[in-house]
Amino acid sequence: MLQEAIDLQQNAVAELVRKVALKDEITFRAPTGSGKTRMMADFMNRILSANSDVVFLVSTLSKGNLAEQNFNVFTDCADAGIFTALKPHLISTDISGEERLFIPLDYNVYVLPRDLYKSGGRLMQGAMMDFLQQMTVNLFGSGRNKKFFLIKDECHQATNNLDTLSKDFFTKVINFSATPKLARGQIPDVEITDEAAMNAKLIKTVLWGAEEDSVEVAIQKFEEIRENYVNMLGVNPCLIIQISNKDKAEEEWTDIEKILNKTEHQHLKWMSVVDKKDKCRTNDKVGKLSVDRWKDYAKERTSTIDIIIFKMVISEGWDIPRACMLYQVRDTKSKQLDEQVMGRVRRNPRLVDFEKLSVEAQNLAMTAWVWGIEPDKGKKSRQVKLFGLPSDIPNALKIKTTRLKELTDRKDFDIEKFVEAQSKKQVTHTSIFTLYAKLQKSDNSIRDLCYDFATTPQRWWQFSENVDTIRKEYDNFICNYAESMEIVKDDNGVEKEISFPITSMYIDNAHYQNISDWVWKRKDGSDKFSFDSEAEREWASILQDVSRNHAAVQATGKLNPNRGRIRTDGTDEPERLSKDEKMLWGKNFLTNSEIRYEYYLNGQHFSYPDFVLKDNRNKIHLFEVKSVNVSNSAQFDSDEYKEKILALKECYRFCSAITGYSFYLPVLKDEVWQISRFSDGHEETLSKDAFVKSFG
Repeated sequence: MLQEAIDLQQNAVAELVRKVALKDEITFRAPTGSGKTRMMADFMNRILSANSDVVFLVSTLSKGNLAEQNFNVFTDCADAGIFTALKPHLISTDISGEERLFIPLDYNVYVLPRDLYKSGGRLMQGAMMDFLQQMTVNLFGSGRNKKFFLIKDECHQATNNLDTLSKDFFTKVINFSATPKLARGQIPDVEITDEAAMNAKLIKTVLWGAEEDSVEVAIQKFEEIRENYVNMLGVNPCLIIQISNKDKAEEEWTDIEKILNKTEHQHLKWMSVVDKKDKCRTNDKVGKLSVDRWKDYAKERTSTIDIIIFKMVISEGWDIPRACMLYQVRDTKSKQLDEQVMGRVRRNPRLVDFEKLSVEAQNLAMTAWVWGIEPDKGKKSRQVKLFGLPSDIPNALKIKTTRLKELTDRKDFDIEKFVEAQSKKQVTHTSIFTLYAKLQKSDNSIRDLCYDFATTPQRWWQFSENVDTIRKEYDNFICNYAESMEIVKDDNGVEKEISFPITSMYIDNAHYQNISDWVWKRKDGSDKFSFDSEAEREWASILQDVSRNHAAVQATGKLNPNRGRIRTDGTDEPERLSKDEKMLWGKNFLTNSEIRYEYYLNGQHFSYPDFVLKDNRNKIHLFEVKSVNVSNSAQFDSDEYKEKILALKECYRFCSAITGYSFYLPVLKDEVWQISRFSDGHEETLSKDAFVKSFG
């Protein structure tokens, strides 16, 4: 998993812990596939480690074995030594004969399938009330005096029966969902946005199909990407087709079946899953299994099911990371349900080892194709592509990037000899559980080094017992950029040059600027572009003026901001301008981008500069825009900011030395720009005016 993904999750959990100390009820919103269950476990572990008097009741959906899935995650994390404070128990009402239902008292995380606590159910016949009273302080003052925190997983689903107990027994209520109910007051206190999750490669970017596209278009698109998915990702992809939940369903299924029976599609394996088991159908070997096992089989990375057709039975609680396409036929009235279903195809199929994939494979893994009703969240995804022919901009603007070497690439380091030497100093041995937990808390590079070294259990033990000294050696090496940083090379050892991707996308976050004279054009023809912040928008305006003024100076010999709009799509330009005098510039949109520079800050990270500019002297300039102005909607951590800025400065200083490019950190404070420029390994500070004049 990328360090960015780990940091995003851990920062969200830290904010949850902070918020729950301030409010009795909080809501956490994170998209499906971003690791909510893992973050829930981390959150509970932090609370329980600090306060042993707290007990958690985790209410979750009964369908899809979601409660059991959550319980298994909690148990696995506890057993692996990752979250050692967790002692989970799955509440069940399965009893035999005249046995009395009893919930044991020796745990601190109780997972409750929501439908077990309903009118007429065994839990409501006294067992739940007895349990809560014994764990807290009952009417007779003889309880264990525990504080109950209620976690409502998938909180958009009503929990009316539990809500009646809240005031009497639950000290805190924490709502978790990808789609919290605003109408119930579930306004997120802590949120991982879809954009943040996409940038951290936790979830896929959605490419929306045209409204007029038929289901056959979706099937044809699936056929196009199927082979690449298998060869590049080692995953059998899956297309999910959602049909109506009403009388139209049979008619829709008949139409789909006709398409699947065409000669060109007969090799595809499919299964139709509906609410009645006797109506479920398949042309795959899975038909030999009971219908109850179909879903489990379909989830497997190597499952042979290509297409799943369903009604309402797949929404929350069913993880199928290999699914990459969704076609919605059903006439839905619930946009929230659409979002839940859409989450089925947005999970990263190679999350754990994503960093090991090629860039092309990463882009494939992070794309989901969806045909249906786009949920109205107030923010739209915008598709963009390069001006001109696909090769025009990439041929005109070529950029080298940098990476950090592995510890084993250090010329004077031999992992075999190092581990052997450290092992001789070993006096006592550590338990396997402690070693495993310590290794899991190490960053990706250390774990990868272990997996390469540990060809036998004995070698794993040797490495793990010395992981602290190996980590220290690694940190000393990786932080010395003079030794660890290098330009990215291809498989033949030749320095690799990349450019902007042919296509990309961004999320419309407002902060608009009309731009028609840079490398991008929107697929809908508009020249209105959105930026992540007001600082970023303002810097785009500055670069736009620099580019235009430069063009005007070249054409007239004088500065004239009203002249010299340069087009990069092959259309007519001012007469006295040649191609050699162009300034090419554009936003480095994250989707499909390879323009990135690796640095170290408590783990390895990539910096994707916000903007790239090539001047008329073919000099490359890269800009990472920051702001210390705090908006009403954002919390600003000055210590975290300073730490990151210092890390980026050190990275850019060395990047400028080995690439020959100029790197910039423009920081907006109030209304003043403070600009750090790094060239040839040296840093200097510029004002906005000095920066603009440097291009004169």
